[in-house]
Amino acid sequence: MIAEVIVDITNSTVDKVFDYIALEDTTIGQRVMVPFGRRNIQGFVIALKDKSDLSNDKLKKILYAIDSYPAILEEHIELMHFMVKKYHLRYADCLRLFIPSELRTDDVKPLVKTYVTVCVDPKSYVGNVRKNAKNIIALLEYLKLGEKYLKSELTSKFTQSAVNKLIDDNVLKVLEVEQNRKPLSYEITAEKHKLTLMQQRAVDAILKNNDTYLLFGVTGSGKTEVYMSVIESMVQSGKNAIMLVPEISLTPQVLSHFRARFGDNVAILHSGLSAGERFDEWRRVLMNEAKIVIGARSAIFAPVKNVGVIIIDEEHETSYISESNPRYNTFDIAKFRSAYNNCSLVLASATPDLESYQKALNGEYKLLTLPTRINDKPMPKIQIVDMLSEIRNGNTGMFSSAMLYELDKCIKEKHQAMLFINRRGYSSFMRCTNCGYIPKCSDCDVTLVYHRHENKLKCHYCGKRYKALTVCPNCKSTAIRNGAIGTEQVVAKLKELYPDVPVFQMDNDTTRTKNAYQKILSAFGSTKPAILVGTQMIAKGHDFSDVTLVGIIDADQSLYHSDYKSTEKTFELITQMAGRAGRDKAEGKVILQTYAPRHYAYRYIANYDYKSFFEKELNIRKNTMFPPFTTILRLLFSSQNEEIVRETTKLCYTDIKQLQSEYLQDFVYLDAMKSPIGKIKNKIRYQILMRIKHEHEDDIIQKLYEICDKYENAKVSIFVEINPQNLS
Repeated sequence: MIAEVIVDITNSTVDKVFDYIALEDTTIGQRVMVPFGRRNIQGFVIALKDKSDLSNDKLKKILYAIDSYPAILEEHIELMHFMVKKYHLRYADCLRLFIPSELRTDDVKPLVKTYVTVCVDPKSYVGNVRKNAKNIIALLEYLKLGEKYLKSELTSKFTQSAVNKLIDDNVLKVLEVEQNRKPLSYEITAEKHKLTLMQQRAVDAILKNNDTYLLFGVTGSGKTEVYMSVIESMVQSGKNAIMLVPEISLTPQVLSHFRARFGDNVAILHSGLSAGERFDEWRRVLMNEAKIVIGARSAIFAPVKNVGVIIIDEEHETSYISESNPRYNTFDIAKFRSAYNNCSLVLASATPDLESYQKALNGEYKLLTLPTRINDKPMPKIQIVDMLSEIRNGNTGMFSSAMLYELDKCIKEKHQAMLFINRRGYSSFMRCTNCGYIPKCSDCDVTLVYHRHENKLKCHYCGKRYKALTVCPNCKSTAIRNGAIGTEQVVAKLKELYPDVPVFQMDNDTTRTKNAYQKILSAFGSTKPAILVGTQMIAKGHDFSDVTLVGIIDADQSLYHSDYKSTEKTFELITQMAGRAGRDKAEGKVILQTYAPRHYAYRYIANYDYKSFFEKELNIRKNTMFPPFTTILRLLFSSQNEEIVRETTKLCYTDIKQLQSEYLQDFVYLDAMKSPIGKIKNKIRYQILMRIKHEHEDDIIQKLYEICDKYENAKVSIFVEINPQNLS
């Protein structure tokens, strides 16, 4: 038997299938050790066949199987072929997505704990022990026949020599027991609610036909209960489920709700787990010990067999698209897996992506709606505050008079407030007011952000740190001023205004440690009154019954980005954030601070009018020929040598101009330029941007891949990005 093997090397020159003579028990999907050149290396068996095109004397033999079980499903092998073709990825890069990285590197092993069981009646054995052996006698008095004890606990109480003596005398028998490391979650007593009529209709529709559904439900409409009801039916019928959330911060709360309903049938997979936890949860799924997987983007690759439903919560979120190698779109993977398993795919959001909603209206997706909150609770009233008017009235602070009034009221009534500003750090930059100097990162073409807590300037792209500015290096002036405010500055001001009120901060700076998300959310949830300040990670999915006030400190921040989706992202983010208020008995209020109160987006946001916003935004996209009416393609070039990257860009651009002449009617736009952020991590970046119509899209993309292959080498990397979420 011949095994087709992909070796675990991410190098294009060896990114192909190699034939090896299989062992007697070799199986498809198994990790194996194979001789490769002058060394032995790990590989993945992707197929078995009777014979090779090469003669057997030219073939090498698999040395041994690394695991006793297939680590990769046959479904994943089919998915690998799909991803290699669609995204022009290397085989090894795809296969690495399917297993924990620690498994590949042997950095993690199963957790084995040593127990002892009592085989002889301790009371009858006391007579065999010397009277001065006090530890052994005390140990025998403690033990009970037939019971099992953790060996380490006994040795800490009664000494290791006493325990070992009874093991040697066959009073105790040693047992090695493999145990799973469980990720922590804060406990919630979750009641099973009776479904509303609209919820029941959504559940019935999803269970009736295997299709792609868009569940369009306002914040607080009970989408989670729909998910759990659908999944419960699937598990009862012997099928499994995958549930994706956009942020790691959402997984503890979602996991707790699901664990309350489904117990240990739930596994969690995301990057915030320890190596051991991730390995154990992945293996529980592989062995079908867990029927339901919850996690962020990468959980779509979980080794779930017999999938009954795939659910993508907050489907509008850009975090579902991987923009670093290997690049992929989670929706494409979910569509493939739903087709492979002949199961339903549910996309859900209070603010669907424009393209998703258009597909639902066109019948490509089945549209399901939850137009009202549970028990018909009103949506929180949104008050738009003109910050220019505040300045004219003498208020130059970060909080408007309306915000301060509502904060005072919220705290007085012992409720909770959530304040949103999508900028971490203390201020966005430091500037010399004498000469205008602004410090930038030496390795990236970006401004450094000031973090007062550490008194450091940080690059948010490469992580490099610098001393905070006290004297301008350019003109030696001490006239240093801070730029736009960030979470850190908001927290500092709130502590000054409300010294007796707990203020919590949630952003990338405060959630770097293990279980930090859980600790912050748990502490905030159990504290009244309290204020939570955060970036977009607090804007979606969280359900706190006592949050009555949401404050949007700088609503305009995402509005004027040089991005065709900036208005859509602003609508989504603010609507989602507003939905955190008034989810229980107390009425909610939202204060939205802006310097552009007459912008059309805010008019629709204030009325929660997604449909009117959709119609206006779609009309703008149609007139300007932006997605969903075209596809944006970007070729991103990067190299440490600017001359090389510039020359490679020119060569590719010449070939693409020729391609454009072949598909003249399909190209709406084509241009080459330096990237808006011209350098990241000491690599110079250029780009070629194009917008193309859909008719010959697949053909054009495949020819772009061929052009990339022609010019890519060790000194310059080239990536093709399809509808990139960030063009900077």
